[in-house]
Amino acid sequence: MHDIRIENLTVRTQGGTVLVDDVSLAFGPNRPVCLIGETGSGKSLIMHAVMGSLPDSLVCEGKILFDGVDLLTQTADARRALWGRKIALLPQEPWLALDPTMRVQGQVAEVYTALHGIPAREAGQKADGELSAVGLAHAGNAYPFELSGGMAQRVSIAMAHAGGSPVMLADEPTKGLDRALCKVVGELLCFEVALGRAMMVITHDLELAEQVGGTVGVMRRGRLLEAGAAADILSAPSDPYTRHLVASLPRNWPVRDHPHPRNDATSSGDKAVVTGRGIGKSFGERQLFSGLDITLNRGEITVVLGPSGSGKSTLGNILLGLMPFQEGAVARPGNLPAMRYQKIYQDPPSAFIAHQTLGQGFDDLRRLHGIDMARQTAMMESLGLDRGLLARPPSAISGGELQRFAIARSLLLDPVMLFADEATSRLDPVSQKRVIDLLVAQVRERDLALLLVTHDEVLAERIADRIIRIDNARTATTQAKAA
Repeated sequence: MHDIRIENLTVRTQGGTVLVDDVSLAFGPNRPVCLIGETGSGKSLIMHAVMGSLPDSLVCEGKILFDGVDLLTQTADARRALWGRKIALLPQEPWLALDPTMRVQGQVAEVYTALHGIPAREAGQKADGELSAVGLAHAGNAYPFELSGGMAQRVSIAMAHAGGSPVMLADEPTKGLDRALCKVVGELLCFEVALGRAMMVITHDLELAEQVGGTVGVMRRGRLLEAGAAADILSAPSDPYTRHLVASLPRNWPVRDHPHPRNDATSSGDKAVVTGRGIGKSFGERQLFSGLDITLNRGEITVVLGPSGSGKSTLGNILLGLMPFQEGAVARPGNLPAMRYQKIYQDPPSAFIAHQTLGQGFDDLRRLHGIDMARQTAMMESLGLDRGLLARPPSAISGGELQRFAIARSLLLDPVMLFADEATSRLDPVSQKRVIDLLVAQVRERDLALLLVTHDEVLAERIADRIIRIDNARTATTQAKAA
């Protein structure tokens, strides 16, 4: 039946710090489980304990029974033999799961040849079908670096699906996707459940948890606070923290007061930090957008909306001078150094040195730019980051925690413009609200310009002074009404 039973699972460091504390769960065919909770609460550690991919620096206690066999008693080689064939993992960072030297179609096809022994030609045809199922029929010849974050995530989903293993572990499968694609991914996961695949989903997306159904477990600080039927937990939670988690969804945020956005054509020079006129960008014969006019002013929040792969991140990179473009012009005040224009990346691991602890990186930052330690400490506290995390390398903390460190690092450089590329896509609702509140406060207090790329329409309507929509090579600029 391919059941997974987790009994009294505890994960601790070699030094004795408990990261997951006495968690018991079960899932199997037609009985999926979704784990929700704050970043750093231990959700992904549970998943990696099931997979057998925890680092050697962590110690597991308890039992993880797969068809009655305790996986924690198996050798590393025996557990690796299950990967792809019996247990598939859809990782949280899709780019880390893709080979940068191989085209997308070849990577999906390789799953069929390596795991199922299917001839190359037939494997290629099946790979085309997998890519079409996740809306990427046009992307087979692309390399991973040519994909948006949402597109890379969908390629990973196609590869996990192609493996056909009876157990799938999905770590944030809708992260970085627009709402329409989130629904598509949810439908794909539900289809796998209906086929009898045992499913564990780690997610911050409460709508996905509701769509997948089954059991929802709420994690906080390594402990399982409550677990039960998805409909019950999400509509009538009993634990105060779960109620706080649900209340932190953007749809439940109060509508903010918005200053009247300045008209692009009349923005005063002292407020405009970057101006684009008639911007057009294409990749080969595929045009992302054209004729786009945009001015980013101090003290304003501009949100860019659009489906995955539509060019939202590309627009921000153009405005920062990080990417060439074919049409139009971009101007920035000559008295502002490039360091005052900062980007928070969609993929936080790519923005940190892998072998360096976070503390070493921040020490270098303070020394190079004369930043006081008190400022760093205050910034970390405002983002809910424990100082103990500075002793770890980027790979040893959650994606959401790493994203908050990236935000802190950018804000410490006192930017006049901050390009936040899906800055909250890896965060749970509580952390997302904390970060958005901080960014909005920084815009108002420091008079900086914020360009935020997001798929979340509700979030955009709650905080934006100006909204730019990019879709199918058309752009439309609208203004949020002042309250």
